[in-house]
Amino acid sequence: MAQAPDPAATRPAERPIVRRSPKRLGEILIGAGVLTRARLLKLLAAQPESGLRLGELAVAEGCVSAKDVRNAVARQWSMGEVDPLRAPPDPALLANCDVGACLRIGCLPWRRVGDTVVIALAEPDAMRAAQTACGIGPARPAFALADLAMIREALARGLRERLARRAASRTPSALSVRSWSDRSGRGALVFLAAFVAAGLVFGAGGVFAAILIWSVVCNLATMLVRSAALILSLLPKRGGPSASLIRLSRFRPPPRVSVLVPLYKETAVIDPLLTALTALDYPAALLDIILVIEEDDLPMRNALAARQLPTHVRVLAAPLGAPRTKPRAMNYALDFTLGEIVGIYDAEDQPDPGQIRAVVDEFAEAPPQIACVQARLGYYNTAQNWLARCFAIEYASWFDVLLPGIQRLGMPVPLGGTSVFFRRRALEEAGAWDAHNVTEDADLGMRLARLGYKTRVIASTTLEEANCRPSAWIKQRSRWLKGFVATWITHMRDARGLWAELGPMGFFGFQVILLGGATAYLSLPFLWLLWASIAIWGSPSWIAAMPAGLLDVFWLSLVAGQIVMLGVALRALAVTGQRRLLPAIFYLPLYWPLGAVAAWRAVIELARAPLKWHKTQHGISGRYMARAAETTQARATVTPQPPALDRGGRRARDPDAAQKVTGPTVWHSRTRRSD
Repeated sequence: MAQAPDPAATRPAERPIVRRSPKRLGEILIGAGVLTRARLLKLLAAQPESGLRLGELAVAEGCVSAKDVRNAVARQWSMGEVDPLRAPPDPALLANCDVGACLRIGCLPWRRVGDTVVIALAEPDAMRAAQTACGIGPARPAFALADLAMIREALARGLRERLARRAASRTPSALSVRSWSDRSGRGALVFLAAFVAAGLVFGAGGVFAAILIWSVVCNLATMLVRSAALILSLLPKRGGPSASLIRLSRFRPPPRVSVLVPLYKETAVIDPLLTALTALDYPAALLDIILVIEEDDLPMRNALAARQLPTHVRVLAAPLGAPRTKPRAMNYALDFTLGEIVGIYDAEDQPDPGQIRAVVDEFAEAPPQIACVQARLGYYNTAQNWLARCFAIEYASWFDVLLPGIQRLGMPVPLGGTSVFFRRRALEEAGAWDAHNVTEDADLGMRLARLGYKTRVIASTTLEEANCRPSAWIKQRSRWLKGFVATWITHMRDARGLWAELGPMGFFGFQVILLGGATAYLSLPFLWLLWASIAIWGSPSWIAAMPAGLLDVFWLSLVAGQIVMLGVALRALAVTGQRRLLPAIFYLPLYWPLGAVAAWRAVIELARAPLKWHKTQHGISGRYMARAAETTQARATVTPQPPALDRGGRRARDPDAAQKVTGPTVWHSRTRRSD
């Protein structure tokens, strides 16, 4: 059992003094024989540009082990060390701590001795913040060093249930699907479906007329937005940041970037994924990549354990709980991230190696209200079949023409689920991801816009695997459409507040973006039925009773809408250099019926199972994935990070620390500065 420090060995409580050794950390490491002076000078020269502490940089460069640095810091601050895994913290103390702050700072309340609470922390200069985060009240604090990974693991074990609940409910209830996804909240959808069914049986004419009018309105609105986006794509872009601002940004130490990669039953894509992640052209010391898996996904755990991961890549298991969704897993992982910028990649992604640098540059040069940077997405398996090619045309149209246009029009941007990066502070202010929304990305874009934040789309592209099986495509698209409608319902419950926060243009864009696609797909069966009835029986009587010219407007809007859609597709293929896909435009009429099936499936599921998540299977295009991974590797010069070595030249394992405090303990008052 761990031995607690002796309070009698401290200075008087009213004015305790914390003194650091007059020696600097580098000198202590040299004195311990774990670092040479020549290597220290190189580290000191690189430190200003890296923005890291000397100890962090030395570990990242493989000069010393984390244990060596921790021992040196303990001597520098005259502090003891504890192992919160072998000697777990007191559960009663953990119950009062701010778990989010403790994870962010790297601290936890460890043990109580009389009126003293020993706080384990990873960085001595965080003493004051750690004392507040640990919530020890009037107790006198004492501090001891502990490994950051051990602190986080101890918090994850000791506060498992609280962290699981936090992951499921980070988004405010009023802006979350969870506030209406129970039976009572879905009653309106059931009533609407029954009303439409009754209308078709007892008075089909009125229902068809209403659908016709609604289709005309939605089609015209969608066509207007697409036309504006197409025109804007042909115009020169607005001027970028001034040269002086760019020069200033280059002198700024680069930030640490955390990247979340949610994985669930993705063993087929591990190796291409790791190849893509190690090819990222950004200092490994400033990259914090977290592979987020589910606790009970044993195949993934075993597959990752069998591979030697880079030093900046770690695995985090999300605890079991409901709802079992990707956004819940990301919410859980968010508290464990280290970066001030947080990004997301999907399992099958092959990002441009320079993408992280491009994102960091964009944030450095952008004003604070730019909270999100979205990279563009494309597909690497377009040669696989006609469905993959149609999907590629749709993605090119969306990410290279429509989304930049939506951004320039000042409308809220529905984010993609991958290759999207956030300022961490804005992400947390928005409530992170709604664990109950199956399109958490689009919903988060709306919530950021409501807070006054903006999104920028950059030219960097991530290649993905196109869903090229019809049944899988329908499941994926039904999830997207279900989430869009669920997001619309959630935000429109306070339409007045939404209007006030988004403004007229933003409110209009919100309607078009979330309802436009769903309406187009849902109305297709009715339009087919209308065409068939006119062709076979002639115009029904209810058409004659409609306002004059409405049917002409309807047909004209359909033709004009198709022309604009074709123009957007042609422009997108030209912008992305994918002219080889031009013949696939003729396949698109085969593509739309799949969307209609997906839309009606989405509506049914929204009423029956709004939280059901259709998992997309990745890795079905093995040879295309391998080719994409080879291309990504060839585009980047990868220098593997050398492993940390111990004094015997072996890979350092950072052995378990002693169960007791191994050195003199530092006591600290709540009013004393930590420096």
